[in-house]
Amino acid sequence: QVQLVESGGGLVQPGGSLRLSCTASGSTFSMYTIDWYRQAPGKQRDLVATITRGGSTNYVDSVKGRFTISRDNARNTAYLQLNSLKPEDTAVYYCNARFLAMTYWGPGTQVTVSS
Repeated sequence: QVQLVESGGGLVQPGGSLRLSCTASGSTFSMYTIDWYRQAPGKQRDLVATITRGGSTNYVDSVKGRFTISRDNARNTAYLQLNSLKPEDTAVYYCNARFLAMTYWGPGTQVTVSS
């Protein structure tokens, strides 16, 4: 069993930056692939970025060059650095940890980009 907690969201102006954190309980964090998703009001939850347990990363086209996913297995934490934020990035951001048939979600953190 893994429990995830996201943090770091908030209100930021267009062009600004935030760093989201996803901290996991347990000692097996390093074996999980970590995904960041986001869900805007009235829309489906969409995958934003992925980091495998080996450190390989992948991004949806709309955030390439602006967002960076990383992980620190010693701290049981994954990060999502959000730069050059746009109003359309406004959403609740969720992290997901998955390994084989197991998948766990955090409660999410709100990111609002507005002037």
